[in-house]
Amino acid sequence: MKKILLSLFVSICFGSVLIAQGYTTPGTGLVYSLDDLVTDSPSTISVSGTTYTLVDDLTISAGDTLLIDSDITLEIGEDIRITVFGVFNVDSNSVVFTAIDPTLPYDGFRFEEFSDINIQNATIQYGGGLRVLTETFTINNSTLTNNVSGVSTGSVISLSRGMPQITNNTITFNETPAISSGATNQVSPYIFNNYIEGNNQANSNRPQINMGTTLPGDPIQIIQNTIKGDPNIDQAGGIAVSNFVGGAINAIIDDNIIYDNRYGIAIMGNNSFAYIRNNIIEDNNTQGSPNLGGSGISLNTSSAGMDVIASGNQIRGNLWGITLQGEASINLGDGSSNVGENVFSDNGNGGVIYALYNNTSNPIMAMGNCWDEDNAPNTLADAEAVIVHQNDISSLGLVTFDPVNCAFLSVDEVSVNDIKIFPNPTSGQVTLSNNIDYNQVNVYSVEGKLILNKSLVVGDNNLTLNLNSGLYLLEFEGSNTKSTQKLIVQ
Repeated sequence: MKKILLSLFVSICFGSVLIAQGYTTPGTGLVYSLDDLVTDSPSTISVSGTTYTLVDDLTISAGDTLLIDSDITLEIGEDIRITVFGVFNVDSNSVVFTAIDPTLPYDGFRFEEFSDINIQNATIQYGGGLRVLTETFTINNSTLTNNVSGVSTGSVISLSRGMPQITNNTITFNETPAISSGATNQVSPYIFNNYIEGNNQANSNRPQINMGTTLPGDPIQIIQNTIKGDPNIDQAGGIAVSNFVGGAINAIIDDNIIYDNRYGIAIMGNNSFAYIRNNIIEDNNTQGSPNLGGSGISLNTSSAGMDVIASGNQIRGNLWGITLQGEASINLGDGSSNVGENVFSDNGNGGVIYALYNNTSNPIMAMGNCWDEDNAPNTLADAEAVIVHQNDISSLGLVTFDPVNCAFLSVDEVSVNDIKIFPNPTSGQVTLSNNIDYNQVNVYSVEGKLILNKSLVVGDNNLTLNLNSGLYLLEFEGSNTKSTQKLIVQ
């Protein structure tokens, strides 16, 4: 009887080891399809029509390639992980990675150093995120939603090195933040034209984009994204770039729309340089506590060495407009290289409006801005009323804000009123008449995703827009102007 029991115990243990090992490609330099994997390891992956089911861990060895170039769904079992040392290429019109049971998420994807990752047009949901340890990483036009903390704990897309490309994606309602890098990693991703909403459902004290130090000479670029918070989540900020480990920050944060977060943009730590330009930063006040957050732009460093240049931003409805702490510094307009043209409106708490709070001893240049949009044109007294600096508290640095400038707002307003769009609604043929300022129009979905752009000439423009029915935003751009109008396609 003991012998039988021992044999049974060994068999059970041995079987468990086999299950834990999953399937690993042999590393012989071959290109595998999912059908090839079904043939090689039917106990790991099976297929029915265009739906594949993965019930054990899968590893793509160095030298091997997994190519998914047809529209399929891959359902993945609870806690199952896909690990890639080689090449992972998803390039079809619609590929879905999902859990067999959405209540039992899979562990996610681990892309090892030196792997080569290209993900196009995919939906990744109900898993444990993407742990990206490689420099060669692209994800484009994909949707990442309802993922949890798994193989990736810092965010849905957790980066470790290089210059990964994250473009045209929709990243929504995940348990963790959307995109992050470790504090000790040097990463300079290109994060462009993504729609990011309601991430960090765990409600931890982290922003939706949470980046650390950057590569020497190569800036992180966070451009033209829409970053919308979940009003029910009071701890998640919009964008943060931080240096807490003695590295450096080089950042370009341009043309984003950031709203309904705990705060808008935060830069923290010394040895940091950043451009913050032409962003719309509104209603970042979900926590509701001015002592803990709520700034449109927040800069904080304990020692000197911060150089931030901000221009053309629209900062409205936050608890604070811009706050500076410690040894932070910002150039909001110097009359020469930076024209300013930042717009402030209704940033306040406790019944007081705070466009700029310079809670440092550093002098700040802030010329050429519109400090109170609702009362344009501004006087110097209007600006002084919404700026806290040396004139209010002697230990603080002086803010130089003369001259104030709201004139550029009226230029945009005239341009918006002059250009005409008809018919609207349209079936796709549109005439733009009386264009005097704009040389390009960008067409966005209501989620903020860039769909197409077209060049414009002065006068009338006849455009053919091949768009599905729905509401779109037309962003008109000129050399010194920008405006947006709505278009309905029937």
